[in-house]
Amino acid sequence: MGGDEESPGADETSSTGGYPIDGTALVKTAALASVPAERLPALLARVQADLGPRVDDYRRRYERIATEPDRETFLVEPDHWEGVGDRLGLSDRERAAVARAHETAVERSGSGQTSREEFETALEIRSGVVIGTDGGERDGK
Repeated sequence: MGGDEESPGADETSSTGGYPIDGTALVKTAALASVPAERLPALLARVQADLGPRVDDYRRRYERIATEPDRETFLVEPDHWEGVGDRLGLSDRERAAVARAHETAVERSGSGQTSREEFETALEIRSGVVIGTDGGERDGK
């Protein structure tokens, strides 16, 4: 399974790898991103290190559309990734790759409780963010 993709370790990548983007979303992002596939894991881990401590702020400010034991998914303003990129000093290509990875992960989250069409429509007017959590701290509201 997945032997055709050229992303090292993509089948094993999850929030345990330092970021909440699964292997399938990572492989899809690597195929479309303008940054080398081998740089994506470190880039996503860097972004997770920035976003993780801010999860309570995201819970207060944004619509949470999915909650899983190890991650939460939010819809944010369209220019959200510009602010994150500025804060972390990301290049335009890095920022675009991170945004694409998160958007792909959001679309994949939608395959369960909400129809994929609804998530794709929401992503036309907003951006998606997936933030890894410690697992136990899920606020049901």
